[in-house]
Amino acid sequence: MLRKANSDFRTSSLDSRSPRNTFIVIVPILVVLITFLFWYQTWFGRPLSDREMGQYLSDTSVPHKTQHALAQLSNRMEHGDGTARRWYPEIIALAQNKEPRFRSMAAWVMGQDNHFEEFHEMLRRLVDDPAPLVRWNAALALARFSDPAGEPQLQAMLQPFTLTAPRAGTLKFRLKEPDGVQSGDIVARINVSDVQSLDVVSPLSGKIARLTAKDGGPTGAGEAIAVIEPGETQVFEALRALVLIGHSESLPEVERFAAGVPGMPERVREQALLTAQAIRQRANR
Repeated sequence: MLRKANSDFRTSSLDSRSPRNTFIVIVPILVVLITFLFWYQTWFGRPLSDREMGQYLSDTSVPHKTQHALAQLSNRMEHGDGTARRWYPEIIALAQNKEPRFRSMAAWVMGQDNHFEEFHEMLRRLVDDPAPLVRWNAALALARFSDPAGEPQLQAMLQPFTLTAPRAGTLKFRLKEPDGVQSGDIVARINVSDVQSLDVVSPLSGKIARLTAKDGGPTGAGEAIAVIEPGETQVFEALRALVLIGHSESLPEVERFAAGVPGMPERVREQALLTAQAIRQRANR
């Protein structure tokens, strides 16, 4: 009787622990699955169906989906997929969207087809866009059209960028010298009033070279608050574009990088040397 009771007790104990054990096994699996699904849905490398492509390009209510579609469309164009042309009207529409990130990415995508004249015309308009990143992507794309209209912006991409305050108020920095910064990072916050504040974000990736305003002090609209040195990718892409359309006016900035700039890798210096050589050869011709 006692042996049977002990056996029943052990069986009962195991049964009572079974749901808990199942829960312990299932929860990590669900966490991994949810993480994977989130990554898969936000990863720009995930192939989109034609239905998804059309939907995401026309409906901008979920920005990362529209950006995903633009990235996929750029990839198709780069590989000579003629079916991409069906969405060219949507690209031109996004190039005129009020949201700078859509205009910026559309400008980059338009550079993938340098035979489509409507893209060329739109890029010549975007090179004067109020948003720096839109102007710079338009300038890079125009170089693929062998159009030097964007050369002043390519020169600007090689120079330090002065970040200004969009509104007057009390300034509080979030970054300091010489912190690294990514495009879209918050550099400072402006307290416009007791209940209203405004973030000042960097349009480029690089590093904070200098803060030009007092932390915690007042600032006026349009006043310089920080100087940002451009990062490796921006400089490298500008130098590559100047190989195609650069003139002697761009040589001083190009030669500065050809001589070597602290913090820049060797590939930037090598590209600058090639760019300077191409500009001189073009001038001699």
